[in-house]
Amino acid sequence: MIDKNLKSPLGDLAVIGIIPARYASTRFPGKPLVDIAGKTMIQRVYEQAAKSKSLSKVVVATDDERIADEVKRFGGEFAFTAAHHQSGTDRCAEVIETLTGYDIVINIQGDEPFIEPAQINLLASCFNEEKVQLATLIKSIQSQESIYNPNSPKVVIDVNGRAMYFSRSPIPFIRNGEPGVWAEKHQFYKHIGIYGYRTEALKAITKLPPSSLEIAESLEQLRWIENGFYIQTKVTDLETVAIDTPEDLFKLNKLLKAE
Repeated sequence: MIDKNLKSPLGDLAVIGIIPARYASTRFPGKPLVDIAGKTMIQRVYEQAAKSKSLSKVVVATDDERIADEVKRFGGEFAFTAAHHQSGTDRCAEVIETLTGYDIVINIQGDEPFIEPAQINLLASCFNEEKVQLATLIKSIQSQESIYNPNSPKVVIDVNGRAMYFSRSPIPFIRNGEPGVWAEKHQFYKHIGIYGYRTEALKAITKLPPSSLEIAESLEQLRWIENGFYIQTKVTDLETVAIDTPEDLFKLNKLLKAE
C-alpha cells in the first residue's frame, strides 16, 4: 500500500528509505537483533531513519522471520525479500518492484544504529537535480591510518562532485611525498556507505552483471561506474558508527555505559 502523503521536502518526489537487514551475516550472525542499551540494532536504525523529513516511508527489507517479528514488535514496517541477494542494493530493488509509486530510494545501512537524519536529508537533496541518477556521501579523511585502511574505501571526485573512482587502496597516489605525510599533501575522502537511487536507475544497475573492477576491489559501485553511470557525491561532516563485528558492539556498549 502507498502512503496517502508521498510528498517530501524534495518537491514532487516521493522518497522511500529501505533498510536491508539479513540474519546470516558471515562476521556477525544475528547482528540486526543485538541489544544496544535496551534496544535492538534494527530498531535504533529504523527510529533514526524515521526522523528524516525527506522520507515518505521507511521499510526494513529482510529474508528472516526473526527480524520481521522484531520490526513488528516495535511498530515498524517490513518487506520480505529473497535470501540469495548479494548486496543491499539488490534487496532494495526487489522491494521497489512491489512498493510502487516512489521516485527515489535511499538505501540505509542496517548496522549504523546512530545514523543522523541529517545525513539522509543531505543525500536525498542530491536528487533536486534532475540529471542525478545515483548518489552517495563522502567524508574528508584527516588521519593517516584511514588512508591506508583497506576496510575504509576511498573515493576521488571531479570538480562537480561526481565520483571518478572508489578503491580500497589509497587514492590518489602522492608521488612527491612520503606515505606518512600524504594527508597533508592532498584532501582524501572516504566513502560513507549510504546510497540513493532514482527508481529506474536502481532497476537498471541491478540487472548488470558483476564487472571486472567490482570483482577486483569487491566494491559494487564500481560496476555502475564501469557501465557508464555516474554517482553524485556530497560531503558530510558527520561521522558514522558501524557495527561490523562482535568486538565493535562490545566497544560501543562499553562507551555507552561510560556515558
